[in-house]
Amino acid sequence: MKKVMNATFNRQQGGFTLLEVMVAMFIFAVAGAAIIKTTSEHINSVGKLEEITFATWVANNQLTRASLLSEKTWPPKNKERGSVEMLDRTWYWQQEVQATADEDLKAIIITVGNDPEYIGSITSVTTYVAKSNG
Repeated sequence: MKKVMNATFNRQQGGFTLLEVMVAMFIFAVAGAAIIKTTSEHINSVGKLEEITFATWVANNQLTRASLLSEKTWPPKNKERGSVEMLDRTWYWQQEVQATADEDLKAIIITVGNDPEYIGSITSVTTYVAKSNG
């Protein structure tokens, strides 16, 4: 039994060299940095997508409002501006009315942004309204 125990203690211990450990740490550091960068870009894109979605909701609400008002007053007002509170944010919208080939049809473009000076926009939505016969 002593021979078996001595044989176990006489074996050389195996392990990694310092160079192998450093190469492995470098690989994990590069992989970690790539994962952090990808995660950061994903979080930014999700935030931007959320902002575009909310701005589109505001634009669609204003288009509905403009369509309903065009039934009462023709032609729709051009260069109208306003602000709306939605989801704890202030959204600034502006309405542009463009003529079409048909005199009784107008294009309404609603542009939405978050700048009170109306510089830049997040989204723009267009609809067409027709003059009602009533």
